[in-house]
Amino acid sequence: MKILKRILYVLVGIIALVLIVALFVKKEYAVEREVTIEKPKAEVFEYIKYLKNQDNFSKWATMDSAMKKEFRGTDGTVGFVSAWDSEDSDVGKGEQEIMKIAEGERIDYELRFLEPFEATDNAYMTTESVNDSVTKVSWGFNGKMNYPMNLMLLFMDMEKMLGGDLETGLTNLKGVLEGQ
Repeated sequence: MKILKRILYVLVGIIALVLIVALFVKKEYAVEREVTIEKPKAEVFEYIKYLKNQDNFSKWATMDSAMKKEFRGTDGTVGFVSAWDSEDSDVGKGEQEIMKIAEGERIDYELRFLEPFEATDNAYMTTESVNDSVTKVSWGFNGKMNYPMNLMLLFMDMEKMLGGDLETGLTNLKGVLEGQ
């Protein structure tokens, strides 16, 4: 009986320690990548503001050719939703909604992941003129993990997990828009 009590005290102590550590772990994360595209800013923005066009450059859109897609609303406007449903656990099920558009400058999205886990994150794309014929495009994600789930951020490298996929998508976007 004494051994069971000790084991119980040790387990409670470990759990308490983990929960205390989680109080001090960051809760937010942000990842951003950028690329320059040899096209005028207006032309680049006109292309990226349509969510359906992400099917042509986003790495995630090409991960499952059997993925079911559903669209609601008018693409390129606030409130448009692009939903996906995949049997592939790396893709899962969710939707992306255009939340705000600063015409010619920035598009903000809300990503709602439903399976294999539930989460809501934010994403954005921005355009900035480098000169009359070159545009810098930035694509970023930011999210939050509430306590005590934020403890997972100690073991998850969001820069590595998302950064490469953003780079792939931006490289694909550059190829599409520059005709390569």
